[in-house]
Amino acid sequence: MAEDDNGSAAGIGLDAEGSNVSVLSWEQVQRLDRILTDSIPIHGRGNFPTLEMRPRQIVKVVRSRMDEKKINVRDVRLNGSAASHVLHEDSGLGYKDLDLIFCADLKGEAEFQTVKDIVLDCLLDFLPEGVNKEKITPLTLKEAYVQKMVKVCNDSDRWSLISLSNNSGKNVELKFVDSLRRQFEFSVDSFQIKLDSLLLFHECSENPMSATFHPTIIGESVFGDFGAALDHLRHKVICTRNPEEIRGGGLLKYCHLLVRGFRAASESDMKSLQRYMCSRFFIDFSDICEQRRKLESYLQNHFVGLEDRKYDYLMTLHSVVNESTVCLMGHERRQTLGLITALAVRVLAEQNVIPNVANVTCYYQPAPYVADGNFSNYYIAQVQPVFACQQHAFSTWLPCN
Repeated sequence: MAEDDNGSAAGIGLDAEGSNVSVLSWEQVQRLDRILTDSIPIHGRGNFPTLEMRPRQIVKVVRSRMDEKKINVRDVRLNGSAASHVLHEDSGLGYKDLDLIFCADLKGEAEFQTVKDIVLDCLLDFLPEGVNKEKITPLTLKEAYVQKMVKVCNDSDRWSLISLSNNSGKNVELKFVDSLRRQFEFSVDSFQIKLDSLLLFHECSENPMSATFHPTIIGESVFGDFGAALDHLRHKVICTRNPEEIRGGGLLKYCHLLVRGFRAASESDMKSLQRYMCSRFFIDFSDICEQRRKLESYLQNHFVGLEDRKYDYLMTLHSVVNESTVCLMGHERRQTLGLITALAVRVLAEQNVIPNVANVTCYYQPAPYVADGNFSNYYIAQVQPVFACQQHAFSTWLPCN
């Protein structure tokens, strides 16, 4: 058990400066316990009832059944924005999804299928009393309560994700990881908090936690330097390592941080990082239809209850893509900028800032030969949708400098 007399929000370092781990303070332990104890509704589609689920309960049930099926679980961790919130409540990030990582031995397809079956079977335990469970199949539960499922198996990464739906955007995401080469995008989202000691405390202790009687809970930064990462979180600094390894979605996360008031440490760092972000985005999402789907999905999943920030976010993304894209032909770059502008106009229409969005055509910039001083970048006209996904996609990549 840990004694914490000073209540410092920084936690107590286990090792010397530069360590990647730290012991949570009493204040941080309390925030963590509230997150794991508070009930989160998992909303069912159609007529399926809402499941009231405490994260601590779902972890206990899933881990117990994985043990029964002889799947070794090394530890369970809280990850992402919820972990950042535990370490620094006023980070400006807030938290939506609750990311729970089960570090486990997943050697083959059989283990992945078993994990999937376990999670779906566990959902039956959370159905309200009086519901007839006999005729409810795993497929039915998947359709009713699972927002998405992901599985990745290659030489460096072996993991799966099952996301349980919440209408307010606070999805419970269960991630089962055997190996994962890149576990973070930026230092401020690199924190993982090991939950095993807290879960064991609640199972074994007859006395409640207090400032002088609570389990020792370890936080880790997979960025590498816990103290530096926590300092970045406190001062809203964007920092990363090996940015060339970040997937294309990192650009969207980067712009989200900018909108929330985070900034790169220096102008040169920002320009270099933005070029990497843009290049990787267009590698992973080369087609305009893929870009549209990715952007719409990001807006839907990350701005629930924050609709008023969507326009600022899209304009920030537009600015970054406009300034830092170096790998596209001119017409492809303008096409992507036009897509972002169209989405921004649609957001304004949804907020009743402009009239019917279906009648607005957006031009990124006037053609050079337009010399009329009365020319407007926007005009009202009856038009077809701006981006029809049936259009031909051209392969016009240029080498990145």
